[in-house]
Amino acid sequence: MIEKSFLMHKILKPAYINTLKIQKITASVILIFLCFQLSAQKYETFKAKKGDGIYSVLKQNGYLAPDHFKQFIDLNKSKLGKDNTLIIGKIYRFPLKADTITEVQKIQAKIDAIPEKTVYEIFGNNYREITVKSKELAGAIYYLESGHGGPDPGAIGNLNGHILCEDEYAYDVTLRLARSLIERAATVYMIIRDPNDGIRDVPYLAPDKDEVCYPDSEMPLSQLARLKQSTAAVNNLHALNKKKFQRLVVIHVDSRSEKQNIDVFFYHDKGSNTGKRLANTLKQTFEKKYAMHQPNRGYSGSVSDRNLYVIKNSVAPAVFIELGNINHTRDQQRFINPDNRQAVANWLRDGLIADFKKSIK
Repeated sequence: MIEKSFLMHKILKPAYINTLKIQKITASVILIFLCFQLSAQKYETFKAKKGDGIYSVLKQNGYLAPDHFKQFIDLNKSKLGKDNTLIIGKIYRFPLKADTITEVQKIQAKIDAIPEKTVYEIFGNNYREITVKSKELAGAIYYLESGHGGPDPGAIGNLNGHILCEDEYAYDVTLRLARSLIERAATVYMIIRDPNDGIRDVPYLAPDKDEVCYPDSEMPLSQLARLKQSTAAVNNLHALNKKKFQRLVVIHVDSRSEKQNIDVFFYHDKGSNTGKRLANTLKQTFEKKYAMHQPNRGYSGSVSDRNLYVIKNSVAPAVFIELGNINHTRDQQRFINPDNRQAVANWLRDGLIADFKKSIK
């Protein structure tokens, strides 16, 4: 099935996504050729003489394994007489010995180990190829929505003469999260997307206004209209995926006083217990990560309910994430350093995996 979605695992839009199966198909063809070639080289034959029987011939030629008798019959059944007797003058093939069988098995194992890669152009040249690393999120569906975009850059900060736009940094983290979820076999929809930015490993992300809303809709000037547009996109997709595990993750960057340093924090809708559990699971994950990687730092992120349009009106359980203060120098390092953006995406992924495991128990 081909949807008009921008980004899904195994449900793909041809304009943006191509599947690379050539490598594995080619390898399988090579295996067939090698096995044929190997078999042709290794099969030994003999001409049956008076008094020959299958057991005696096999034993005389070093075929002692119990399964060699059946293998011999399978190889030569068209030339055997009544009760599997040998016919004088006929040419028969000996079965492959264990070393040859093992060699074929080794080749097969190598072919099976070749990963099937999928290309998602939206991630950019350096990240376009994705190989599924595990199946731990198989069956999970995520709607990822980065804040603002199109005519609205969101919060704006400044650093070293560069303008920092919320929509660009939130989008880059969201892309990284999407890619990481797909690597774990999740189905992912990017609700807001940019057709040409991709994941960018640079500190300063150039602003633009070409983001669109799923599936390919121009984003209106009105903030309320944009919120309604993205929420409708999520709810329409939710209706198509009834009875499946679904979550909406909304990612923003906050704007506060230059003096106010904040941690990543999480909002949920007051009426959603599932959204609350999701938010708490993400917060707990961040607490563990900071305790592991920066044990003396501490973590002051929080979980609270808030009356926000998107999470209130989304049918899917939702969490709204603020990554930090775009005006604070220390918080800016969370966005400026591409490794930090990747770390935030990885921690969010781990929190979503924990939430998924709790939900399917």
